[in-house]
Amino acid sequence: MKNKIYPFYFSIGAIVLYSLFLVIPGLMGFYLSFTDWNRFSSELNFIGLDNFILIFSKQNYWHSISNTVIFTVLTIILKTVIALFLALLLTKAIKRFNNFHRVMIYLPAILPMIIVGIVFRSILHPATGVINEFLRSVGLDFLTQKWLTNPDIALFSVISVDTWKGVGYIMVILIAGLQVIPPEYYEAAQIDGANKWIEFTKITLPLLVPTLTVTTVLNLLYGLKVFDIVYVLTNGGPGYATETVYTMVFKEFSKGRYGVSTALSTLLFVVMCFCGFWLIKALSHNESES
Repeated sequence: MKNKIYPFYFSIGAIVLYSLFLVIPGLMGFYLSFTDWNRFSSELNFIGLDNFILIFSKQNYWHSISNTVIFTVLTIILKTVIALFLALLLTKAIKRFNNFHRVMIYLPAILPMIIVGIVFRSILHPATGVINEFLRSVGLDFLTQKWLTNPDIALFSVISVDTWKGVGYIMVILIAGLQVIPPEYYEAAQIDGANKWIEFTKITLPLLVPTLTVTTVLNLLYGLKVFDIVYVLTNGGPGYATETVYTMVFKEFSKGRYGVSTALSTLLFVVMCFCGFWLIKALSHNESES
């Protein structure tokens, strides 16, 4: 039988739903970000770039933007490095019960965020938390911290929890990428006398670039729009120490400042599109060179 292209109208349902719930609301949000839309007035006036000027002129908005950038960069690095190490360990070094180990490491990724938040708020409690209690029990009282209420370390505590939860998901993707690398390459390298480091840098890493591109883009998009883990653990506090763009969007919308809220969302959307496009282009260029 000859291969046939499905008629265009087969996709009409998906296009209608996608447009109705994503495209149209997105365009409306883009327009409303240039207005003074709020719950205190029934009038809707076009104000141009005033909302964006307000965002870049107030310190609390800058805090949320900088925290989002720090969160995104650190989680990309931590998740990628740790996940790659675990993926190599569970495909190259550990042979017994490796499926069990993979499941246990992946398990946090499927836990509801509210459960993770409640558990870690208890673990990181300054008075009764497991971490501080352990440090006290071994005589390291000076290392105890107010993990979620100290402005200097609260953001890094949130980053650590998010890394713990998400590293298993990235690990599974990287394991899939490692398993499709032909073993003949390693056999040829071993015949030529290559050590493990040479195999990793000359074979594994270059052939893993497409998979790393996927994981990096996923981490980037997730990090820029992070909300739930921050909201559950600290709600953006103490002060603005852990505030991110989307927690700020939520708070502005809750206050009835809808125009500013949609402006923040629009700004983040533009940044995500630019960063995602640039990252894919850069990594694809490196892939073609490899």
